[in-house]
Amino acid sequence: MPSVTEAMVEFAKYLTHTHPSTNIILEPAVAAELHSTLPFPVYATPYTTLPPFPNRNPYHLKTSLTVTFGGDGTILHAASIFSTSPVVPPLLSFSLGTLGFLGPWKFADYKTAVEALFTNNARVMRRSRIKMKVFDGNKQLIGDLWPPNGIHNGNSASGTHNEEVEKNGVWAMNEVNIHRGQNPHMAVVEVYVDGRFLTEAVADGIILSTPTGSTAYSLSSFGSIVHPKVPAILLTPICPRSLSFRPLVLPAESEVTLKLSGKTRGNEVEVSIDGKRWGGVGTGVEVRVTGEVNYCGVGEGGVPCIWREGSEHEDEWVSGLNGLLKFNYPFGEEVHF
Repeated sequence: MPSVTEAMVEFAKYLTHTHPSTNIILEPAVAAELHSTLPFPVYATPYTTLPPFPNRNPYHLKTSLTVTFGGDGTILHAASIFSTSPVVPPLLSFSLGTLGFLGPWKFADYKTAVEALFTNNARVMRRSRIKMKVFDGNKQLIGDLWPPNGIHNGNSASGTHNEEVEKNGVWAMNEVNIHRGQNPHMAVVEVYVDGRFLTEAVADGIILSTPTGSTAYSLSSFGSIVHPKVPAILLTPICPRSLSFRPLVLPAESEVTLKLSGKTRGNEVEVSIDGKRWGGVGTGVEVRVTGEVNYCGVGEGGVPCIWREGSEHEDEWVSGLNGLLKFNYPFGEEVHF
């Protein structure tokens, strides 16, 4: 199997050879590393400083297709580039990592993938996202105003992207979670569903997950496994003190609000989006999360992922459960497929 860099260079050369009018955009650091080794120009947009991702760029205004080489973390990173945009370009993912649950393509099939794309024969799986907004009372906290207390990885936001965050919120492909971080004490979090009080959770934190994210952090916290075509939001406690607090699966149109209680023995909890730290949330600040509800796996919205040709007769998600997560197999038993 080629390295990630070798795979990317080989793919780029093939793509520009078969489709010369294609322009290739690389992230700035990758472009700086590879531009001298490629026989054609590549493009990059400049770095900006919007937290938590220091490479936030207006890629969604310039991109028709996103290609990743690596594991599931690489796919999440690619999705995070479009986390302030309600529209995400199609995502073609080649599995070169250790898990590859989200990446159905093997790199050896990249020519087949390109042909399917450019002949409009590619199959698309749309993975729904969840949208997060943060409020202090009725005031939405964005950009330089949030995260509070200046906690945002040392960066400040630009006015242009402040407007994007205020209008669109921040989108997550896997999950939004609030957790106690380095605080040695459990967090006390008030949980509301559609404005109605559900519970006061005493736990290490709360995960709000998409169906795609149900096999990630939520699964490690004993959350349910949900098929990515099911429109839902998963609410999963992280190590709750009460054994009666069980994971919930809510309708995608629900609005879930998490609010740090004044009973918490600490000034704040931390917020993470798709595994990246976003910032701190103080007492009384509300994290509001809603899902995408306008398509249920087809049409517009979500992260449109390019699926393998021939997979219309098999469920790649089921294959992933069997082959990668070893679903329902005893520990230590050798698995053959």
